[in-house]
Amino acid sequence: MLNDKIKLDIENLAKSTRVASLGIAKASSEEKNNILSKIVLGLDLSRELILEANKEDIASIQGKDLTEAFIERMTLDEKKIEQMRQNIKDVILLDDPVGKREILDRRPNGLKVFKQSIPLGVIAIVYESRPNVTSDAAVLCIKSGNATILRGGSECFRTNILIVDIIKRAIDECGFDPNCINMIPLTDREALKFILTLDDYIDLVIPRGGESLIRFISNFSRIPVIKHYKGVCHVYIDEFADQKKAYEISLNSKIQRPGVCNSMETLLIHRKVVKSMLPGLLELFDKNNVKIHSDEEVLGIAGNQKIVKVAKNDWSNEYLSLEMNLKIVEDIDEAICHIEEYGSLHTESIVTENKEKSEHFINSVNSSAIMHNASTRFNDGNELGLGAEIGISTTKLHAFGPMGLNELTTKKFVVLGEGQIKQNA
Repeated sequence: MLNDKIKLDIENLAKSTRVASLGIAKASSEEKNNILSKIVLGLDLSRELILEANKEDIASIQGKDLTEAFIERMTLDEKKIEQMRQNIKDVILLDDPVGKREILDRRPNGLKVFKQSIPLGVIAIVYESRPNVTSDAAVLCIKSGNATILRGGSECFRTNILIVDIIKRAIDECGFDPNCINMIPLTDREALKFILTLDDYIDLVIPRGGESLIRFISNFSRIPVIKHYKGVCHVYIDEFADQKKAYEISLNSKIQRPGVCNSMETLLIHRKVVKSMLPGLLELFDKNNVKIHSDEEVLGIAGNQKIVKVAKNDWSNEYLSLEMNLKIVEDIDEAICHIEEYGSLHTESIVTENKEKSEHFINSVNSSAIMHNASTRFNDGNELGLGAEIGISTTKLHAFGPMGLNELTTKKFVVLGEGQIKQNA
């Protein structure tokens, strides 16, 4: 249990973030971009310190039972720091989402009714192993006029603290309250439970991490939650698929970076192309050390290649490694039904040269992103032109898919009149 002093400290931190949010919400595009430019410079000047802090974090987890994918996500190098800087530069070039006004109606009495985009307020972002999220989240919140409270995992505590300090200095140097970004200095679940009760100060919670973290937050939060849930992503090879595209898309979706949420976890293949395509696919995956879970029919076709007998719960598993499921389906509708039953509303791809089939798939499957003849790896804020992203929402309200700047705003009504008054009805 948390003692009263710790609770008071956390509540005061949330209060200070709320106060700071009022200032950053009014900042001009130029002012916000100046802050971001200073953060880019700060990351560059502090490269060695960041890498050293990250090495200490990596050393502190030695001996713990953590997957390779987890360690890969938390490890920084020169390339990843440069990508963090480039993400910020990309956000600087994006249009400011705040203050955009669209007309809805011109009423018979002369009133003009608009909707105008505004910041959400204070966003708490809870995440696990990726220290680059610290930078991406703070930058997107600043550009969209929001303040943010970060709560990273214990594994990257030193790295996160240092990145937050760089960002706070940049905000302060530009004349704004550095409490626009704050980091909870505690990583235990009791502290997180308490944060999730502070609905007077926090407007939205965005969790990024494993299934257990997201379920924990959803169960305990009094604040609205946008879930960035697991990615059980599918590729469906249709009977009208081009073989070269099918091979390349399937392989890229699985092995390009298997430890991320938009990598393929299940490959579905139409029965009519099993004879012509499946042996080649199995050989391709085998050469790339991909472990396949499938049924008796595929085991028979595989011959000497190692195939694991699939279990019922494997179909909904997010492996995040060089491991996947494979299923033969009778037609496109069986593929769609399988996705509806086992998918996580993340990313699905159809490989086909048939326009009618592709449109049927696109219109039938309601995951956050549907690809046609493209890898599932493209469901990403950078790849879709959003700049850096907070994450990929699998919650349909209020944002669905990659959450960029526009998804970090809401809209207020603006009504312009010339003296109109309401008459008694």
